[in-house]
Amino acid sequence: MNWEAKIITHRKEKRIAVYFEKNAELIARIKKLEGSRWSQTLGVWHLPDTEENRIRFKIAPLSHSIPSTEGMVQIEKFKQWLRSKRYSESTITTYSEALKSFLVFYRDKAIIDITNEDVIVYNNEYILKNNLSASYQNQIINATKLFFKIIHNSKIVIEELHRPKNAKTLPNVLSKEEMFRLIDMTTNLKHKTLLALIYSSGLRISEAINMKLTDIDSKRMLIHVKNAKGKKDRYTLLSSKILVLLKEYYTMYKPKTYLFEGQYGEQYSSRSAQSVLHQSAKKAGITKKISLHTLRHSFATHLLENGTDLRYIQDLLGHSSPKTTMIYTHVSSTSLKNIINPFDM
Repeated sequence: MNWEAKIITHRKEKRIAVYFEKNAELIARIKKLEGSRWSQTLGVWHLPDTEENRIRFKIAPLSHSIPSTEGMVQIEKFKQWLRSKRYSESTITTYSEALKSFLVFYRDKAIIDITNEDVIVYNNEYILKNNLSASYQNQIINATKLFFKIIHNSKIVIEELHRPKNAKTLPNVLSKEEMFRLIDMTTNLKHKTLLALIYSSGLRISEAINMKLTDIDSKRMLIHVKNAKGKKDRYTLLSSKILVLLKEYYTMYKPKTYLFEGQYGEQYSSRSAQSVLHQSAKKAGITKKISLHTLRHSFATHLLENGTDLRYIQDLLGHSSPKTTMIYTHVSSTSLKNIINPFDM
């Protein structure tokens, strides 16, 4: 089986691209590898640039990016512990990679000798020095807290590990006119259906690409969102117009397992969906910075502007706390329109 692997930079991230002629057996094997994705734009399968994948695809090792032998062993134990606690595979990948970064920084120090002061030094000398985000720093803290729970005789005092203050930014939202123009300018039926469904039901992208045909309840006009964030199920709205679009889409594409599938029948990727959104936004003349999550924010904001009670919006979005949903009161224009500007008096 002929294939070639090399390091590429895709969306500002180092990845391992695997090139080969179309082969069902190899595609099936690559799809099973953690973090594998298909790039529609590059026309190639790519995976995280990890030590394991470099060895697997015969690429020179990242010797400077490897934790100590003890660190590698403990990372594997950490993964097993997370799986036993039923964390999702994406969370396991996120936490183990975050922990790996921390343990590489202290590869010459025994794990049981690492202290809270070392965490502060890492934050200052690695995260802040490299202008990494507060959210990434949060991932490190989350991973570190969980990791040191299973390390006996550790010098880390977990309760004293503090998270960085997050900037209190408001979400970007599209107006109804911008939203419908975005969908109208999406000419591909699969892409149009995907974007319209995310907006009309307030879905996260992970929920949309994990959705199966059986999750659509056309009799009750509801969508069953299964095993969403926090391993929670919920029901959300199914628009009558979206149902018509879904029937048209199904007739043309006939997906077998997932509602949205790639060209080889694999689960549709979030990267491909993000690319679709940016192409449609450009066609629609939308210049503000948006992501697929912007469609979910817009759904919630438009519901609020239409007079929907916040408690119902919280249920539809699957928020655990009403405080999370309250943020939409700050971006809704309805209440602001009722205020008379003193300049206009």
